Amino acid sequence: QVQLVESGGGLVQVGGSLRLSCAASGRTFSNYAMGWFRQAPGKEREFVEGISWTGGRTSYADSVKGRFTISRDNAKNTVYLQINSLRPDDTAVYYCAAVEYGSSRLENRSRYEYWGQGTQVTVAS
Repeated sequence: QVQLVESGGGLVQVGGSLRLSCAASGRTFSNYAMGWFRQAPGKEREFVEGISWTGGRTSYADSVKGRFTISRDNAKNTVYLQINSLRPDDTAVYYCAAVEYGSSRLENRSRYEYWGQGTQVTVAS
């Protein structure tokens, strides 16, 4: 089992920034590809960004291109999502997820084996 705990969400003004963190425990973190997803009220959970288990490949949704950046620190068993230039439509619960030895199709929600409980991001206009 892998336990994932997100943190770093909050209320921020339009144009502001946040850094979300997802701390993992339970298995060898460096063996897992990590993804960030988000779910706004009344909408389906959607892919935001992913990073392969080696860290050598990342993928992102077009809606966040140039504004969001995923990174990982295997020494800290943590994956991050740096969010800049926040917009009201970024308001959602943000979830991290993990899949062992994932390197492709990181945008595919069904691939992921473990999920965190989410952290709320609210962008005020």
